[in-house]
Amino acid sequence: MKKCTFSYDKSGLINKDTLDAVVKDKNITQVISRMREALTQNYVTDYASLAVPFDKKMMHDAVRMAQEKQALIPRILIVVGIGGSNLGTQAVHQALFGRFYNDNSSLKIYFLDTVDSDYVAEILRTVRLALEAQQAVLVNVITKSGTTTETLINFYTILDLLKQFHPTTHQKYVVVTTDSQSPLWHSAHAQGFSVLEIPKKVGGRYSVFTAVGLFPLALCGVTIEQLLEGAQEAVRKGLSDNLEENDSLVSALLLYLHYQNALTTHDMFLFSLDLEGVGKWYRQLLGESIGKEFNNHGQRVMIGITPTVSVGSIDLHSVAQLYLAGPRDKFTTFVTVQTNKQSITISEGDGGIEQKRLCAGKTFEQVMDALVKGTQVAYLESKRPFCIFMLSEKNEYCVGQFLQSKIIEMMYLGYLFEINPFDQPNVELYKREAHRILGC
Repeated sequence: MKKCTFSYDKSGLINKDTLDAVVKDKNITQVISRMREALTQNYVTDYASLAVPFDKKMMHDAVRMAQEKQALIPRILIVVGIGGSNLGTQAVHQALFGRFYNDNSSLKIYFLDTVDSDYVAEILRTVRLALEAQQAVLVNVITKSGTTTETLINFYTILDLLKQFHPTTHQKYVVVTTDSQSPLWHSAHAQGFSVLEIPKKVGGRYSVFTAVGLFPLALCGVTIEQLLEGAQEAVRKGLSDNLEENDSLVSALLLYLHYQNALTTHDMFLFSLDLEGVGKWYRQLLGESIGKEFNNHGQRVMIGITPTVSVGSIDLHSVAQLYLAGPRDKFTTFVTVQTNKQSITISEGDGGIEQKRLCAGKTFEQVMDALVKGTQVAYLESKRPFCIFMLSEKNEYCVGQFLQSKIIEMMYLGYLFEINPFDQPNVELYKREAHRILGC
């Protein structure tokens, strides 16, 4: 099975001896022991998401639900959620199927993750047209708490439309994914909706391998077993005592040590347009997990690594000048793909001497590879530190492995910074004020 590979720039301030010293000083074996215990404790600790890829019942429940709903021959799937309730699904879906999935698939998928009225109106128009054509539309509403305002507003708006066309049978077109015993859990059972459970100790941004992601992805044709096998491999590597094998720990150490040297921004530079969603998923994962006002000792520390997302080769022509010449406040993770699904060879054509000089006989992959290597050389010469994750292919196994390795990276970062990587208390501030303004 082809997998991800990891490497980092050893010519800078950080080398293996430095990493070994921090591992010893911070007693990393302590957190590794906690993480290993979580694999056997059935979702009772904050590290519960480590057990998710190994949960066969959860996988079977999600896949069985997908098979049940496929019998309705759906033409549209609306995923209603926000943040951790849909970013992971979007990331996996886009990485595997690309940006033109809806143009080429009999089942179209739309993510309803905002209360922007123009966008919501377009979704409603699309759903109405499908229903008028007597096509089946499925709605998967996802909210861990069962109380997320934007999600519930969108869900009940879509539900009202479903009821217009299916006044007595609308229930069978709805799947609710939420915590057991949440307000939405009780409401869903009362209304006769299908329900999938999110384990209580698995936070939203850590939930992509639960029913949150597995149900809609299975419905779209993702091979769930391979996705989870990749995630399992990342867990095995990420809990290893061997630093040479533990990519998640090394990546966390690099981010931590560079942060100590005032490199407080982490740019994920993805050299594949299909992986942009992965960057946006990681942006939430890092931002919410590590951006904390207080540490575990109650001290105000205002810790945080600012996550940014760049896409190659597009952003070589927009922000590379800043990255190579601007302030030395960034650490970069390059994400590359060894083998694309398609290959295009550049011909000489008849466009004149200028065209003949443009890499005739080379493939687009070779051009991208040259751009990647040229960028990394430029970073080395400018002393801009980086690491590299390379996916052998954009397949289920590699994507599962990469996402799970980043989840484990957060756990190590939380331990290193002595903060809680599993909560997001300050997010409640805007919610409280919004409710006050709305008076509801």
